[in-house]
Amino acid sequence: MNVQIRLPVWFRQEIPGPETLGLMRRLKDSGINTVCRQAKCPNAAQCFGRKELTFMILGEACSRTCGFCNIADGRRKPRAPDSDEPLRIAAVVESLGLDYVVVTSVTRDDLSDGGAGQFVKTVRAVRRKKRDAKIELLIPDFQGKIRSLEAVVSARPDVVGHNLETVARLYPVLRPQADYRRSLSVLKGIKELNPLTFTKSSLMLGLGETEEEVCSVLRDLRDNLCDILTLGQYLAPTPGHYPVKEFVARRQFARYREIGLRLGFKAVSSGPKMRSSFAAGELYRELEYA
Repeated sequence: MNVQIRLPVWFRQEIPGPETLGLMRRLKDSGINTVCRQAKCPNAAQCFGRKELTFMILGEACSRTCGFCNIADGRRKPRAPDSDEPLRIAAVVESLGLDYVVVTSVTRDDLSDGGAGQFVKTVRAVRRKKRDAKIELLIPDFQGKIRSLEAVVSARPDVVGHNLETVARLYPVLRPQADYRRSLSVLKGIKELNPLTFTKSSLMLGLGETEEEVCSVLRDLRDNLCDILTLGQYLAPTPGHYPVKEFVARRQFARYREIGLRLGFKAVSSGPKMRSSFAAGELYRELEYA
């Protein structure tokens, strides 16, 4: 039987103000999805208030069934890619004056290219509207298809992320349609295709992993040329999702950050409310001024 663990006080969410609610409505009315809303991110109000958001392309239905995720899974039939979606995102980027643009997607194993083409179109559309914007992509594994990865890297985003999410031992339970080694190869492949592209990955903690397992993942990431690391606390979106096994102490997050920097990551952000795209622009600027 799952035991519910009391949520620490530092996870109290901000109440969205009128400006934040207005932006959320505007995006919804424009037919633009954000992972911030879909995944019930605890930082959504804060990020929207600062006009920091992560666009989510390729619809709302994911072709995989991960035990930790709140995005609608493969039991909903995905729609065909929306050809106007990149243009709508670019228009919002221009109107909001965004200098740092983060784009992710649901996983689309039903598409021959896994959705890589839609990423490319979105990067190009944003660059046409705002040439100087920095662009970060958070991509799925494309089932290991090298041509899809080549297409995304050829669009020359500044950062390409692919999240490992958890330790290798928990993949069969939490990510049954993913493969730990394949995900590592995606990160290494990005650097091999363009060594100037920064790579990024993220882990959720509190799923039952040990410190030894986390450190093993960090070493694997560095061995596969990952530049940027984020670590955050897992929160179960609903009682029906995989339960939280532990609320990791803030001092442990600080310890993992120190370990990551010693291993050679160029930037590490580690804390309970950290998410892979949270304050992404600030983390990128750490690399620019390092």
